Amino acid sequence: MTNTVNGEKKVNDILISSDSHVIEPAELLKQRVAPAFREHAPLFKHQALGGGFQGHPGGADPNCRITEMETDGLSAEVLYPTYILDLFAMDDGPLQAACFRAYNDWLMEYCQVAPRRLYGIAAISVYDIDEAVQELARCKKAGMKGSIIWQVPHPKLPFHSDHYDKFWAASQDLDMPVSLHILTGYGYHLSEAHLTTVERYRGSIITKYQEIAGALFELMFYGAFERYPGLKLVTVENEVGWIPFTLQQWDYYYGRHHKVTTSPLKDQVPSEVFTRHVFPTFFRDQVGGHNFEWWGNDNCMWSTDYPHGNSTWPNSREIMERNLARLTPEQKYKLVCGNVAKLYGIEVPESGQKKAAAS
Repeated sequence: MTNTVNGEKKVNDILISSDSHVIEPAELLKQRVAPAFREHAPLFKHQALGGGFQGHPGGADPNCRITEMETDGLSAEVLYPTYILDLFAMDDGPLQAACFRAYNDWLMEYCQVAPRRLYGIAAISVYDIDEAVQELARCKKAGMKGSIIWQVPHPKLPFHSDHYDKFWAASQDLDMPVSLHILTGYGYHLSEAHLTTVERYRGSIITKYQEIAGALFELMFYGAFERYPGLKLVTVENEVGWIPFTLQQWDYYYGRHHKVTTSPLKDQVPSEVFTRHVFPTFFRDQVGGHNFEWWGNDNCMWSTDYPHGNSTWPNSREIMERNLARLTPEQKYKLVCGNVAKLYGIEVPESGQKKAAAS
C-alpha cells in the first residue's frame, strides 16, 4: 500500500505501534481490586510528570495520548502495562489474578476514549488455567486484542509442561495472540545486581536474549504450535536482529539430529514454525533493519515503546525511515502497519485505504 510523489513510490503514512504502554495510576489496584484482596494489593510509586516512566501525560490520560499520537504521526497503538509488568513475578496466584482483573477493567475504560485507535492487551495470570481461560474470554468480549503472560514462568510451571494446554487452546479458538514481554516473570530483573553492578550489561543483552530464546525453544520444540496450529505468539521488546541467526542454527541442528532425537516437529523445520506462529516487535534495532531486506518483513512489527524512556517519540517517523531506508515501500508498509493490523484485526484508517487504492 503506497502512494506516489514526483514519480517515486513512498511508504504509506499509516503508522501503528505494536508495543506502546499505559502508566497505571498509583492507587489503581487499591481502588479497583476485589475487596477480599484490597489489603494486600500493591501501591504503585507515584511519579510527577517528567519523572520515571511518567514522561508524558498521555501514559495515564487517554485524551492527552491522542494528542501525543498526532504529534508523533501515529494512527493507532497496541497497549501494554508498565507497573503491572512487575506483578508477573508475584507468588500469590489469587492476588495476582485479582490485580490483573482490576487492571484489565481500567484498560478497557482507557481504550474506550478512542476504540479504533487504542487497542488493549489483557494481563492474564496463568497460575490457575481455568480462571485464566475465563478472564481471556471476558477480555475478548470487551474488545481487547490479545493477552500478556509471563515471559519467564515460575520454575514449577515451565512452558513445556501441559499446564498451559487449555490456555493455548483458548487463545487459538478466541484468536487472541499471546504476548511475552521483557521483564516479566522470574527472570534476571529480579536481582538487584542488574541495576547496581556490571551485571546490568549482561542482563540487558545476554540474559534477556537467553530468556526469550528459551521460551521460544520450549514452545516450538515441545510442540505447542503443532498441537494448536492457530496459536500466535508475540515477542515484545526483545528486538529482532538475533532471530535469523538463531533460526538458521535451529534448522541446521534439527536437520542433523531429528532422525535420532525425537521431536514433536513433524513436517516443518523450526524456521517454518516460527514464520507461521511468532510475531516479534522492534523499535531500536539497526541490525534488524538491515536483515529486513531478506528476512522478517512478513512477521515483524514496528513499535515506539511510548511513553517509556526508550521510546522513539516524538521522532518515530524519522527513526523508522532511517532504520528501514533500504526497504521497498511494500516491505516498509508491512512492518509499520500491515503486519500488526492483520494480526489483531485492526481496520486501517480510511485515509490509508484511499491512498493504497490510488497507488
